[in-house]
Amino acid sequence: MKLVNHGIPPELMDTVERMTKGHYKKCMEQRFKELVASKGLEYVETEVHDLDWESTFHLKHLPVSNISQIPDLDDDYRKVMKEFAVNLEKLAEDLMDLLCENLGLEKGYLKKAFHGSNGPNFGTKVSNYPPCPKPDLIKGLRAHTDAGGIVLLFQDDKVSGLQLLKDGQWVDVPPMHHSIVVNLGDQIEVITNGKYKSVLHRVVAQTDGNRMSIASFYNPGSDAVIYPAPALVESKAEEAGEAAYPKFVFEDYMKLYAALKFQAKEPRFQAMKAMESGPNLESIATA
Repeated sequence: MKLVNHGIPPELMDTVERMTKGHYKKCMEQRFKELVASKGLEYVETEVHDLDWESTFHLKHLPVSNISQIPDLDDDYRKVMKEFAVNLEKLAEDLMDLLCENLGLEKGYLKKAFHGSNGPNFGTKVSNYPPCPKPDLIKGLRAHTDAGGIVLLFQDDKVSGLQLLKDGQWVDVPPMHHSIVVNLGDQIEVITNGKYKSVLHRVVAQTDGNRMSIASFYNPGSDAVIYPAPALVESKAEEAGEAAYPKFVFEDYMKLYAALKFQAKEPRFQAMKAMESGPNLESIATA
């Protein structure tokens, strides 16, 4: 889904894009070239399955910001990214309330489900996908679903590359100036009991152009207990004690996801379901 009337000032988006591209040229481009050279990636002859053609850094906004600790960022860039994050946080929460309304859940249900003891986790992955000499052999970013909740993507408006899987086919998500692409993660699928699904997506590297991608992830708090909203579980299944999705602590899911990110989500859900009766769920949830 693409949003155009999202309320984030276009002037702010232009500044974020300009500064992000400037930061890459100044601080990251040479490092990426050195990495490529050290791994001999320009000369690969067979498909690379364990590496992504991307240059990234991560910002954390909530519950505690790390922006002041990220090296190489100048003060103006830090200030702009903080302002951008405030806008994105509000947009994510507005979208979650819209999902609640669509599903017949009370306003604020998803935000409350995400809260845990310290509020949600919210962070941004800033990526650049430089020109790739072998885009048929190296993916910009391998296919995966996102682990968390709401993902808001501000992508380059000139260089394409993002694709999502729809009806078994990879479909391009073409660039659109000043738009925000909305993606839903695995936690939304669980809480909505599959009414909304997380979508498999990937980034295809390009032979020319440098694609900018700023993905902000509004995720549950680490100790938030995630499970299908009772109102969305079919009554017969509920009586039988059966829900289509497991109940788990978000941090446990993330530990599993870290090892299985580029594999299908269904085995992750099954693994968490197997852990449901484990001894640690209650203690972690109430710690």
